Amino acid sequence: MSLDGAAGPESQERGADENPPPPGNPADGSQALHANGNNGSVNGVSEPDGLEVVPTYAMHRLRLNPYSDHKPENYEDLDLGFSPLVFSSLERYLPPNLILQTRDVKVSYMRNILLQKHREYRQKIISNYQRLHKELYTMHAADFFVPSFLKAINENTETGFRNIMSEPSPGVFTFEMVQPRLCEMLLAEVENFEKWVHETKFRIMRPNTMNKYGAVLDDFGMETMLDKVMEDFIRPISKFFFPEVGGSTLDAHHGFVVQYGMNRDVDLGFHVDDAEVTLNVCLGKQFSGGELYFRGVRCENHVNTETQSEEIFDYVHVPGRAILHRGRHRHGARATTSGNRTNLLLWCRSSVFRELRKYQKDFSNWCSECEREKKERQSKSVSAIKLELLRREAT
Repeated sequence: MSLDGAAGPESQERGADENPPPPGNPADGSQALHANGNNGSVNGVSEPDGLEVVPTYAMHRLRLNPYSDHKPENYEDLDLGFSPLVFSSLERYLPPNLILQTRDVKVSYMRNILLQKHREYRQKIISNYQRLHKELYTMHAADFFVPSFLKAINENTETGFRNIMSEPSPGVFTFEMVQPRLCEMLLAEVENFEKWVHETKFRIMRPNTMNKYGAVLDDFGMETMLDKVMEDFIRPISKFFFPEVGGSTLDAHHGFVVQYGMNRDVDLGFHVDDAEVTLNVCLGKQFSGGELYFRGVRCENHVNTETQSEEIFDYVHVPGRAILHRGRHRHGARATTSGNRTNLLLWCRSSVFRELRKYQKDFSNWCSECEREKKERQSKSVSAIKLELLRREAT
């Protein structure tokens, strides 16, 4: 079942395919920033509220042929766990009794199919892939992280974290985090997984809509370990440095590696992440180029606005060193000009923050452009009051 934006069923009973190709990454969500002002697709993680009850997955079937003249709903405003384009494509294949149902009913029906397909896809990988370094799949903090990082975690104070971190640009923190041995094992594990994928001709989902190379670590068994990393190591830090975007309530993640260099992705376009907080760790190997460039934090309403001079910051990757920033901090990666670079990414999300954000209009506590507009409104208000006072004095 191809679900990459142009779905096409492979059998009359699509819901029961035995060997489905991947359904499109349920956790991806790099949001590209386009020159025309439109955002790229963003895949969320939370389930829509108030969905009506529909039949169980076992009863779900899609049509063999699409309704070519049917105009599908727009799903861009929902956090669905899959690209909204997938839902728009699948809608044309809904059975007759559902095609005219409410959007909520259709969403629930299609999402159940997609979730089941993804569970089957992940289970097939875990059941067949032979792990190279089994110790990677459980949390061994003393073997994974450098002592200075573990000491700061144990202290669990803002001062302790700032002692091991630098903040070269507002909201961007860099620090030594992982031991060289962990980098080596992760690189070897990913290479082993890619070898298995090639030998078995297994079709896998890549990390997101912008990276064509790399692997989703959660899909081949590291989900529990990475969840522990988020809960025990990233959430304590984010509680102090990113409270306004749900740093203290991080409860979901998307973990993956990306690969750049010869016969790999070269660079990465200007975008924001589908995350409240992003951890980025360079694993190596030898490379030149590939610098990250940051251009300010923005909400959805201002994601394509102009960059201010003070927001410009470039970062050079160092193997073993981590960088932590808000997911909505606009960034990209310049071309890797030689060698090969592999990075571990952990997108950390907060369902509490995402729910609260639905009812917010002003993001001046974290969006630079909202803050600028707020100050501008306040300045105009003060000026208007002064003029009014002067007018009254004159009369």
